[in-house]
Amino acid sequence: MTTTDRIWLKSYSKSIPHDINIDQYPSLIGFISDNLKKFKDRPAYTCLIGSNQKTLSYGDVDRMSNAMAAYLQSLGLQKGDRVAIMLPNIVQYPVALFGVMRAGLIPVNTNPLYTGREIKHQFNDAGVKAVIIAENFAHELEKVVKDTGVKHIVTASIGGMFGGLKGFVINTVLKFKGMVKKYNLPSAVKFPAAIKAGTGKKVSEHAVSKEDMACIQYTGGTTGVAKGAVLTNRNLLSNMAQMSAWLADANMKEGQEVMLTPLPMYHIFSFTVNCLCMSNFGALNVLVPNPRDIPGLVDVIAKTKPTLMTGVNTLYNAMLNNDAFRALDFSALKFSIGGAMAIQAPVAKRWKEVTKNELLEGYGMTETSPVASANVVGNVETGTIGLPMPSTYMRIMDAEGNVQGPEEGRGEIQIKGPQVMQGYYNRPEATAETFTADGWLKTGDVGIMLKNGAFKIVDRMKDMILVSGFNVYPNEIEDVLASHPKILEIAAVGVPDAKSSEAVKVFIVKKDASLTEEEVRAFCVENFTGYKKPKHIEFRDELPKTNVGKILRRALRDETKK
Repeated sequence: MTTTDRIWLKSYSKSIPHDINIDQYPSLIGFISDNLKKFKDRPAYTCLIGSNQKTLSYGDVDRMSNAMAAYLQSLGLQKGDRVAIMLPNIVQYPVALFGVMRAGLIPVNTNPLYTGREIKHQFNDAGVKAVIIAENFAHELEKVVKDTGVKHIVTASIGGMFGGLKGFVINTVLKFKGMVKKYNLPSAVKFPAAIKAGTGKKVSEHAVSKEDMACIQYTGGTTGVAKGAVLTNRNLLSNMAQMSAWLADANMKEGQEVMLTPLPMYHIFSFTVNCLCMSNFGALNVLVPNPRDIPGLVDVIAKTKPTLMTGVNTLYNAMLNNDAFRALDFSALKFSIGGAMAIQAPVAKRWKEVTKNELLEGYGMTETSPVASANVVGNVETGTIGLPMPSTYMRIMDAEGNVQGPEEGRGEIQIKGPQVMQGYYNRPEATAETFTADGWLKTGDVGIMLKNGAFKIVDRMKDMILVSGFNVYPNEIEDVLASHPKILEIAAVGVPDAKSSEAVKVFIVKKDASLTEEEVRAFCVENFTGYKKPKHIEFRDELPKTNVGKILRRALRDETKK
């Protein structure tokens, strides 16, 4: 058996097509431009800073991104040149992104919290020639810009788009709090000045095919060195068409949806699902610059009443442990989507109890643009990653190279589909290692296929712990321990052990300060067989995470080696 029988897809929803068609759009920017014009009078992106709110309509974004494109072209940048975008979730982000694309340039989404060393690596690896950066992070760019190929810099302030007194106050407060450090980039142009300079100027159009590169999106680097995935126009158009089809039964109403966007849009999950796909429905994206401020996030939810939201397990868990969040009115919320890391069963269960709506788990990677599979609205199987997207095939391949059918055994999840990347930028060897000889993407995730065609992730192959010859999967350890009423967050890793090759170590953040190591061990005795029980238990005030809230097991493993 090499593919998922499409009859299983029908068992979930008769209205979801087996395959998608993207022939109506010549390129990604054609798709975006059509939506910007179609919904020109609808609000598109809004951001709340304290009591202040700034909203851009689709028409505003259309006009301003066109001006940004004209400005970038006026600098002498040529089709295919790379432009880094280092912005948090503020309304300047979509203007910058669409402006870069409209100019025929290639966006390179870059984490604005990167250190100088990380900036230097990514910019040089991608060949970045220009950067649009929030001034909060410009001091790090200053340290290394001379060691990169960057020739043009545009700086954006958090309060810049609010204008007038409001913007001045926001920026002054941020500087007073030390959130904007002094920097010296004398050639930098401020974002409003760039927009003004490009306003009224004609944008030179470029011929773009679906096979052309649309962006270079770097992997999260949670399991190694970050690599630049080359995503084509076909990749991103396909994934948006796949997700739009997948939402066929979700009661989505054109021009009426409000999508809460707490995950940064420079991350592939939020980039495609929130920033790009939601434009197909004329939805309003509520941008949250700092989702770790849970009280602030709760206030935003109360004011905007989202109908949809995306997030990661740690964010959903944090909200559920906030009294003010649990007291909110969730009548407008239709469903929530979890990705980037596994959704733990106790979190999904509590989410439904509190909000009365489903938390859908999906699955994907930077290399798959990102969505490869997802649960279906109205038919959620908690603990699974659902079924493959339309036009997508997934299989389970064991270590001996045998394809595993439903319930036959565990193995690596492998994927084929139009959303699968072209390859890693300037890394032919890494690209070759990531694909099988017959063209399947090797995900590095261990999973099984269920009888109904849905897939379930067991764990990352690189995170698997080998205890006396037995495989122990961190996801299982974490999922079980997360159900303990006194545990807030949990991470499990393997550490060297003289007797058993590796031993299980867990790092725990307490929900209840009274929790003891003895209680944890007693709980483990009740729930795990001998080799799965953690040998080492360490309590922490917090766990290391990526910017989207994904727990960094690698960082914890590295600590144990020191």
